[in-house]
Amino acid sequence: MGWLRALALTAAPIVLSGCGFAPLYGGHDAGRPTVSAEMSRIFVANIPDRYGQELRLALQADLGGSSQAEPRGYTLRVLSSASEQAVDIHSDNTSGRYRIEGRAHWSLYTVAQSPVLLAEGDATTLDGYSPTFEQLFAQTLDDENTQKRVAATLADNITQGVAIWLRTHVKPAAAPADDAPRYVDPTALPNEGGQPMEKAGPDGFPASATGRLDPSQSGTGQ
Repeated sequence: MGWLRALALTAAPIVLSGCGFAPLYGGHDAGRPTVSAEMSRIFVANIPDRYGQELRLALQADLGGSSQAEPRGYTLRVLSSASEQAVDIHSDNTSGRYRIEGRAHWSLYTVAQSPVLLAEGDATTLDGYSPTFEQLFAQTLDDENTQKRVAATLADNITQGVAIWLRTHVKPAAAPADDAPRYVDPTALPNEGGQPMEKAGPDGFPASATGRLDPSQSGTGQ
């Protein structure tokens, strides 16, 4: 059975190529460089802070261009953030879950005295962990590991977007409009505009709406 499996894996690319399928990182037409070769010419500009360093290292690993030499092909600039929210609020005001939302906007430029913007796109991801308030060192490690996973996932998405542009030169789709639902924040004081509203997170829930307490019962002794 082993030789049948090997034969099937060998024949799969041939069958798929007959259907018009071509690997994203595979070869180009004759006389044109491969996507992998072009990606290795991309210099990733510095991204501030520790989280930014994790994202830059992940991008360098994906692109295959970890050299610190002067860029000669392209420059990739990334603006990214990892916002942390406490959800599942307990009666003692502790949280049962931290979620981290990672967002990134990338821009690919030529290397020139007056760089030209070639392509840009957006990437998002969601991750989280359960805090351990009695073990602060373990909680710090969990937080750092989660941010590292967020950076790695964003790097994969950015690399795929850049590779698609290098392959097709088709402009990436724009990020969708922010149409997330909003909820009344029962813990906030009303202002001139009325009761403050809180936007839902990427999982559809705002932080204040996923608590275990019923705000209407708070302070009633029930």
